[in-house]
Parts: sequence; C-alpha cells; structure tokens
Amino acid sequence: MARAPRPIRSSESPKSSNKTVPLTLDDYLRKILTARVYDVAIETELKPAKSLSRRLGNQVFLKREDTQPVFSFKLRGAYNKMSKLTPAQLKRGVICASAGNHAQGVALGAARLGTRAVIVMPVTTPQVKVDAVKALGGEAVLIGESYSDAYQHALKLEKEGGLVFVHPFDDPDVIAGQGTVAMEILRQHPGPIDAVFVAIGGGGLISGVAAYIKAVRPEIKVIGVQMVDSDA
Repeated sequence: MARAPRPIRSSESPKSSNKTVPLTLDDYLRKILTARVYDVAIETELKPAKSLSRRLGNQVFLKREDTQPVFSFKLRGAYNKMSKLTPAQLKRGVICASAGNHAQGVALGAARLGTRAVIVMPVTTPQVKVDAVKALGGEAVLIGESYSDAYQHALKLEKEGGLVFVHPFDDPDVIAGQGTVAMEILRQHPGPIDAVFVAIGGGGLISGVAAYIKAVRPEIKVIGVQMVDSDA
C-alpha cells in the first residue's frame, strides 16, 4: 500500500487545528494500557512455530492475529480510535480509505459503536473485499485506480460530510490500539525474548509494538520486515 502522509488530528473535532504536540514514550504507554480494543478484538494466541524453530535452530513464536474477527490486527487500532470519539462525532459517522483489512476493521468497529462507516476503495478492489465491508454494515464507495485516488476522495468526503477520518496508521490512537499486540506478547511470554519481528506496511503496527516494548522491556530488539520492492 502506498503511504499517504497526513497531519495527525486530535479526536476532539474534525475541524481542529493541524498543530500537534509530540507524544512521549510514556504517553504512548498510557494510551496502550487504556486502549479499548477488547470490545471487539480478542487476545490472540502466541503459538510456537515448531518447524520454523527447528529450521532456524532457535525458538520462534507466531502471534496469530489472523484469528481476529476480521483476520487482522487492523481492528485494534481502528476501533480504539473510534472509541475515543464524542457522541456528536459518532452521530456524524466515520470514513476511511482502504482496500483491505483496515476497511473491514473500521466497518466492524463502527457497527459495534452504532455509527455510520463510509469506506472509500479503489475500483480495482476485489469484489470479495467489497462484499465483506458491506456485510459488516459499511458503505463502500469505489473510486480511482489506486489507493492514493481513494485516499484523496475520502479526504474530500470527510470535509463535505463532517465525518471523522480513521487513518490506517498515522494516528496516535490507532498506533496505541496496535500496541496492544506487544502488551499481549510480553504477558504471554514473560521469559527472555531476543527480538520481535514486525511486518511493516504503513508503520502503525511496528510503531505501537516498539513504543510498548521499549517502554517496558527496552533490551528486546524490535525489527521491522518489508518486501524487497516496498515503496519505503
């Protein structure tokens, strides 16, 4: 997915200033510890990867976020963001741009909170993903050939309709929601850990994981993994 940088906005108002106050590691730790992800998400298994461990001559565990209700960690951040909104904001609804797991996370989270969810998706989005969003109660809007096209259109609809944009990664509350993955890992495996490897797309997951681990167990390495042909 192509990154589309955007100023991080406060949850207080969609009309608020774009000025932001940098958050400290302690700020993120507090946000992660108080994240409301378990209204919709589950604590996933940290499963020993026996075959991979034998091949590598090391002890490897897999965090099974594929067992979440929408088969991805994305639900955590999306719901945590929406759970911070005011009743007035929830009455207006939320919007996002996504062709994948974030879209379903926003749709499911919005349904649980009883708010409208507009999901802007490129026209190239597989029909099965469009159908999944609709099945969860989201309103799918198909436009543009790329994620960037959908993203720009979502920003336009956000302003026109007074909706709250739920960014897939560039938001402190989204990052905090994803950070609960690390909280579970350290609780499920309290012994020595050499490193935690994290897949990187937009960067929200590794940001939350690193924030929690470096605040609680700074000796653990956090290593990001990307595809060779990634945009970054």
